[in-house]
Amino acid sequence: MVTTGIKGRREQTVTPEMSAARVGSGLVEVFATPMMISLIEQTCNESVLPYLDEGQGTVGTLVNVAHTAATPIGMRVWCESELVEVDRRKLVFKVKAFDECDLIGEGFHERFIIDTAKFFEKVSNKKAGASR
Repeated sequence: MVTTGIKGRREQTVTPEMSAARVGSGLVEVFATPMMISLIEQTCNESVLPYLDEGQGTVGTLVNVAHTAATPIGMRVWCESELVEVDRRKLVFKVKAFDECDLIGEGFHERFIIDTAKFFEKVSNKKAGASR
């Protein structure tokens, strides 16, 4: 059962492929904001997976974070998340991202619990409709 208070943590080392220059979000060789958001989403998703029913997953629907400090390539970064609100299928996480020196970002992330099979059925139907 998914309840408030579930915490998550995920860590990685910043590689050149994660830089703003490589992902197209800027011109500098530092940890890119889209990569920080990806780290946040992965952390939150993984934190609740053990509490979901079989056949369920989560999808991200809202990210409201500030990216407040730059991180050079080669430095470790991590995200810490806490599930602070559960409203039926909507999950709200408080998130913080760090590098070895600073808090580099913080805010909130929302995810929704989905029935994976139904979700992919809807996506497939959408794709079939668009190809007409």
